[in-house]
Amino acid sequence: MNPQRVIIMGAAGRDFHNFNVYFRSNPDYEVVAFTATQIPNIEDRKYPSELAGAGYPEGIPIYPEAKLGQLIRDLRVDQVIFSYSDISHDYVMHKASEVLAAGTDFRLLGLKNTTLASTKPVVSICATRTGSGKSQTSRYVAGILKELGYRVAAIRHPMPYGDLVKQAIQRFASYDDLTKANCTIEEREEYEPHLDRGFIVYAGVDYERILRQAEKEVDIILWDGGNNDLPFYQSDFHIVIVDPHRPGHEIRYHPGETNLRTADVIVINKVDTASLENINEVRSNVQKYNPEAIVIEAASPIFVDDPNAIRGKRVLVIEDGPTLTHGEMAYGAGWVAAKRFGASQIVDPRPFAVGSIAKIFEKYPNTGPVLPAMGYGQEQIDELEATINQAEVDMVLIGTPIDLTRILKINKPSQRIRYELQVIGQPTLAELIEKRFGRK
Repeated sequence: MNPQRVIIMGAAGRDFHNFNVYFRSNPDYEVVAFTATQIPNIEDRKYPSELAGAGYPEGIPIYPEAKLGQLIRDLRVDQVIFSYSDISHDYVMHKASEVLAAGTDFRLLGLKNTTLASTKPVVSICATRTGSGKSQTSRYVAGILKELGYRVAAIRHPMPYGDLVKQAIQRFASYDDLTKANCTIEEREEYEPHLDRGFIVYAGVDYERILRQAEKEVDIILWDGGNNDLPFYQSDFHIVIVDPHRPGHEIRYHPGETNLRTADVIVINKVDTASLENINEVRSNVQKYNPEAIVIEAASPIFVDDPNAIRGKRVLVIEDGPTLTHGEMAYGAGWVAAKRFGASQIVDPRPFAVGSIAKIFEKYPNTGPVLPAMGYGQEQIDELEATINQAEVDMVLIGTPIDLTRILKINKPSQRIRYELQVIGQPTLAELIEKRFGRK
């Protein structure tokens, strides 16, 4: 029989991983194309032959997802594999309906076919939505493991937006490593906080090769998941964060609900700023869909260097970009800090936005009066800088996980907003992790 002709729908992450572990050496399938969405400027290139393997000497073309229907017809496609994350169930089924109407099978690959086994224990940190607090939880758990005597490496969910061959295996141990790799703002937001604490970070494209290299230098692998995607590795301890600022999203988004159902521990974060009604709704859904999970409550308290300097000021608030875009939040930690510390006005950045930054507001109209820290390439970083510097404000509040002033030249006073996980009550994550793994 001829192999099934396949399109993989993705966003430069899960799609490449699914290809590598399930399709690359599988004679039953021929992947004829990827489609791309969510991230700007990742389509109209190829998944290179060096990564695609001997069966794909010309590589595999990547097209905009908008061309999906045409591609199904022109490429005589038998199956379409949905392979990206942080998408509503409603959206996924609309895509499924489009594919099915074209006469083609629509598939999702599960954990059995897409997770790799490690020779070392794996702790996975995932979430039900982007912006739930996964990053600070990952940092917190890494610190616990270090206190228990373990050598830890964080393997981060992929963000390969540049030269895929060069990004196949990436190891970061210093800021210089980030600069040499031309990391985007989004990559720096995830990598720098780990580096600040002395932890090595791995990322890239080929996650089996990444895993085998990391296993040589650590005792425990920390899977630092992105969006609300599933782990790439078989997990020995699966921690999932839910967000009571978006109650109900934990059961209405793909594959966040799968994370909820498979979690060993569920962290209800932000209980210090969410309403009791919302917290109770999330807790009820957790109990209904994963009654066996251990539930922990946590806060993400906010810190600034000089709160008095914010009082009475007109401020521009910059937030983590993906949290506002496909995370669908209207605000983040920067907005909360501006309100808490008495800013006289949060100035809407839209009148000052230029280029792709202005287009982001058009694409995501429900974003509040805050500026997403988008920086998927140097051109967009320059446009972000221009937007900030044109804003008529007294101060800039930077609510991203990194110090943007390392990358941008901001022409007005600024303060960073910092936030870390704070577990409330018992059992604590430290107690659970020590019980599961013991001390080294």
